[in-house]
Amino acid sequence: MTPGNLFEHIPGALNEEMIEVLARGSGDFKIERIVSRGHESPSDFWYDQETTEWVLLLKGSAIILFEEPEETISLEPGDWIEIAAHRRHRVDSTAKEAETVWLAVHWK
Repeated sequence: MTPGNLFEHIPGALNEEMIEVLARGSGDFKIERIVSRGHESPSDFWYDQETTEWVLLLKGSAIILFEEPEETISLEPGDWIEIAAHRRHRVDSTAKEAETVWLAVHWK
C-alpha cells in the first residue's frame, strides 16, 4: 500500500482539470482525485456516464447543473452528492481563486 495526500502534488498551472485514479477495484469500481481551478464544462456538453458517481468536495467550491429533471447543486467543502448512471450533468463553475479538490467514487 502506498500512502498519499489529496492536497499534495497539485501543479501550479492547470490547463485542464486534473484527474488521477487513486484506486481500482473489480469491474468499473474506481476512486479518483479531481482538481479544478476555474474549470467548467462547455455550455453544450453534458456528462452521460455509464457508472454511478459519488463525489465529495474537499476544498474550493463548485456548481453542478442537471438536465432532467433540471436542478442546480452548489457544493462547498464537506458536501457530497451521488449522481446516478446516465443522469446528464455538467460542471457549471469551480472556484477561480484556488483549487477545487474532489474525491470521486465510480461503480456500476
